[in-house]
Amino acid sequence: MADIDLSSLPPGFYPSYETCASISPICPVQATTLGYSPNLGVNIFVAIGFGLFGIITLVTGLWKKTWGFSIAVAAGCILECVGYVGRVLLSDNAWNGDAFKMQIVAIVLGPTLVCIGLYLTLRHIVISLNPELSRIAPRLYPMFFVPADVSCLVIQAIGGGVAAAAGRDNYDILKHGNRIIMAGIVLQVVVLGAFGGLAGDYLVRVKKVFNQNPGMEGSALWKDGKFRAFLWAMGGAYAALMIRCIYRIAEMAGGWGNHIMQHESSFVVLESFMVLIACGLLACAAPGFFFPEMSHNQSVKNTGKGRQQGGVDVEAGAGEKTTGASTSPSDTERRPETGDGGF
Repeated sequence: MADIDLSSLPPGFYPSYETCASISPICPVQATTLGYSPNLGVNIFVAIGFGLFGIITLVTGLWKKTWGFSIAVAAGCILECVGYVGRVLLSDNAWNGDAFKMQIVAIVLGPTLVCIGLYLTLRHIVISLNPELSRIAPRLYPMFFVPADVSCLVIQAIGGGVAAAAGRDNYDILKHGNRIIMAGIVLQVVVLGAFGGLAGDYLVRVKKVFNQNPGMEGSALWKDGKFRAFLWAMGGAYAALMIRCIYRIAEMAGGWGNHIMQHESSFVVLESFMVLIACGLLACAAPGFFFPEMSHNQSVKNTGKGRQQGGVDVEAGAGEKTTGASTSPSDTERRPETGDGGF
């Protein structure tokens, strides 16, 4: 936190959210955790942006029945909007303790929900293109990444609770809370990295195989312009969220009120705009329009039906001839049993 000239303060007084109600000579803005009054115009713009993207995502998701993806991303957008409303309130009074807690909690949790939306897409992409080219069963992607992402969320929430319980007098407990938050963010980067590695590996394999076999099952979807735009949007959102998480690690590394945390421009570019770009890409390239195979309606149509190519059920396994409805465990695992609402 910024150095304060204690000689100018009343004896025994130190500015904090418990002792200060507004900015004054003895409660300067530099003594707050952020060290500045957030820019009003920027935060209004960002709050409106998240609110708009949340509404677009929710409406298109309900309309096109991409429920799981849309609810996760829309919830993340709504949390972000709430967080930036808190920063708008802080621009009026940087010592507003409730607004400070609101923006900290909402802005930390929002991107985690947006990540869940990303994780839900990979299963559907694999099933729709060619599940045989995936190194693991499609159903395992959300079964691993969604709980892992929720774990990151829980760890960060625990760290925030420990830090809040420490108050301003118990610095050791405050540091422990900060370390727990950092652990949650680091784990989130690891999970995002693993997701990117698996998704990248699958798409590289698909590109190679489809280039060699242009008539293969799934190649038509691979060449579809809307689907390619959807993939680029997912990639852009993934990169933006990864940048944001790496920034958060650097921001928290120095503890509450460090010089990075008190640099507003860095926060706006690497936190606010990165998450806003991710949400904007996911809203504008909604899977209901650009990747309709992800919708619940499409999944219901495909239930129990293997996509066949030359008499081969590619979802049942390479080289297995279609002789009717298969009930083998391996075949059942690889077929879409539910829509997006059920992962």
